[in-house]
Amino acid sequence: MAEYTAQILWTREDQPFLDQRYSRRHLLRFDGGLEVPGSSSPHSVRVPFSDPAALDPEEAFVAALSSCHMLWFLSIAAKRGFRVDGYQDSAAGTMTQNRISRVTLRPEVRFSGDLLPTREQIVEMHHAAHEECYIARSVNSDVVCEPEFVEGVV
Repeated sequence: MAEYTAQILWTREDQPFLDQRYSRRHLLRFDGGLEVPGSSSPHSVRVPFSDPAALDPEEAFVAALSSCHMLWFLSIAAKRGFRVDGYQDSAAGTMTQNRISRVTLRPEVRFSGDLLPTREQIVEMHHAAHEECYIARSVNSDVVCEPEFVEGVV
């Protein structure tokens, strides 16, 4: 069993608070020492009470799904002998009825070497990555993968 931790820090400072006019900006601190500025989403709480430059929980949710999928994809590709040179995903989450109902992953993967995967193999590796992803298996949101294919893929 593994345990994952995060420390979330917020202080009122000199803000009145009870009138709902307080900053939602806070700090997320992770066990490795990384500190990330956090805030509510400007879609939920208007600026200046939200900070659009900070990470909001909805973005973190989408990023966690995308990152987990990518890490599994890279592992699967390496085990199958496909050399990955680059991976990028333009993931997006859709909020409906006060929940993120759908997250769409749009990974684009670049390969090199003597052994290049076919489109079908890439789709199958994405499917396998989705099945292995701890985060995707932990949520009720629909998580769909729509791979983008780069030139040179068979």
